Amino acid sequence: MDVTRRSVLKTGWGAVAASGIAGCLSAPESGGDGGNEGYAAFFTLWDWAEQVGGDHISFVNPVGTGQPGHGWSPEGDITRNVASSSAFVYLDSPEFAWAQDIATQLERDYEDVAVIDLLDGIESRLHSPGSETGPGSDGESHADESHDPHVWLDPVLAGEMIDPIAEGLASVDPDHEDDYRRNAADYRERIGAVDEAFQTLADGAKRDLAVFAGHDSFGYLERRYGFDLHTPVGISPDAVESFDDIAGTIERIEERGIETVLYDPFEASNPPSDLPQMVEVIFEHTDVEDAEPLSPASGTTAEWNDRGWGWIEQMEELNLPSLRAALGATETG
Repeated sequence: MDVTRRSVLKTGWGAVAASGIAGCLSAPESGGDGGNEGYAAFFTLWDWAEQVGGDHISFVNPVGTGQPGHGWSPEGDITRNVASSSAFVYLDSPEFAWAQDIATQLERDYEDVAVIDLLDGIESRLHSPGSETGPGSDGESHADESHDPHVWLDPVLAGEMIDPIAEGLASVDPDHEDDYRRNAADYRERIGAVDEAFQTLADGAKRDLAVFAGHDSFGYLERRYGFDLHTPVGISPDAVESFDDIAGTIERIEERGIETVLYDPFEASNPPSDLPQMVEVIFEHTDVEDAEPLSPASGTTAEWNDRGWGWIEQMEELNLPSLRAALGATETG
């Protein structure tokens, strides 16, 4: 991991977001003249693109530190900045409508910018919220239907979304195609190790259910590895728990003897508690005393930046240990 480049980009995110508020483009410009720079729609895609781009191209993540990429949108138009770069990595999903709009304009007016949609080719394996359709099932879904956008949390599908980045970068920088493909292969191997770790966890878990006090972000992980995360609300990051949602969650905890609950660190309140209100309610009304963070991996924090954490590190250093605790799995399975 190139910590130096990450540090430079981290300090520049706020300036990038501010400079992007430039209004709508009045006329197409040449595009693709951004030298060794690209844009990615949120943290995970930025991290993957950085890994594949290596020493040849650096990417900008316009989402600020401490903000989750899912549900985020720029305060102003950043199309001009993206259009002056070499590549744009995004997910063609309504949950990232701002990125869809930029991609549409780039494809129409800026042929020199590589527009890389990482959902292209895996649409049949997206699943609808609350359905059994998705990885590991026999059903199919399609990109033009309602689907769970958190596909980047499935290590198997994540691995399949890496090569398209290399192909897109090679299209605008063919001189370094071999390097991009080599970087992609190396990173896919690292993602494969994450998949193996989750499978080992699932095989050694004493429970098949845990409680996650946040919006429903982990459907792909659940279906991939065969456990259930009970959540009080749906997939929208803006969803609010009802009284019945809370009561149902407490009932589930008591029925299953849950001792550790999980929470989204991006939904945590300000210090001194550093926990979402839902966790505090659970603590108050049940015997649960332990809460562990489970990251949706769509954003980063200042602390994680200081540690040099990317997508893999969030999964290995945060999510796997937290799930082990919640599901009663041993380190080795």
